[in-house]
Amino acid sequence: MASSSSSSYGIEHLQKECYYEWMSLQAKHIVDLKEALMSQRSNDDHYLLEHLVGKIINDFQSYAKKRSELADRSCSSYFAPSWNSSLENGLLWMGGCRPSSFIRLIYALCGSHVETHLSQYILEMDEKVDDAHVGDSSMSDLTGTQLEKINEIHIEVIEKEDKITKKCANLQEDVADMPVAITAFSRDWVEADVAVEDALDKHEENMAGIMVEADKVRLETLRSIVDVLTPVQAAEFLLSGKRLQVSLHEWRRAPADAAAARGGAGKSKRSATC
Repeated sequence: MASSSSSSYGIEHLQKECYYEWMSLQAKHIVDLKEALMSQRSNDDHYLLEHLVGKIINDFQSYAKKRSELADRSCSSYFAPSWNSSLENGLLWMGGCRPSSFIRLIYALCGSHVETHLSQYILEMDEKVDDAHVGDSSMSDLTGTQLEKINEIHIEVIEKEDKITKKCANLQEDVADMPVAITAFSRDWVEADVAVEDALDKHEENMAGIMVEADKVRLETLRSIVDVLTPVQAAEFLLSGKRLQVSLHEWRRAPADAAAARGGAGKSKRSATC
């Protein structure tokens, strides 16, 4: 059992490293996207944006593949990661974000940019807008055709999410049928015998399959959205999504980190006075 526990800890450590490598790449993507958008506004060259958007999608595919490989060895950590805050874990769906949230982000961005347009119009500041914000309104320029396609993607994604959620629910209900449940009824202490271990391994294997399936839907949804948007719109959409993900991770960490820093500072101060 000690060996098994040590092995699980080692795999979780690899999963945590994989996550933080991804978050570091997210931060780099944010910088790259901002620079590419600024460059596009000055020279109207979409090639750089198209190349960067394609690279970001491929990076996510590589990340999903690595997650899949690590989940094959142990997937439990992905459903309640120790490297996340309670808030982040509360927002998780099958080890990640809901694909349909990508669509909701597009709708939110559209509404936000429309409000910005109206404010600028009312204040008659259109010609005085700082160059750093020129082109920011592209998400509000979605055509009727684009919105129709986005809506179709939304409907398809929700159907796929529902199917995966039902699979997960069935697996959770199946736990009651496992040998461990029968053993728990007849004994005060449930020993992890061969039958129990095999059942738990099979359950974890099935959960890993569900997470991989969910990652596939996430990737397919991103590809479908990017195909509908213009290069500028796709870049702004990805930039907003990455900012949101990084911010959610940092917001709940900041108070704890600050408290720890204050505690450490107080301890150092007391030590200095002794």
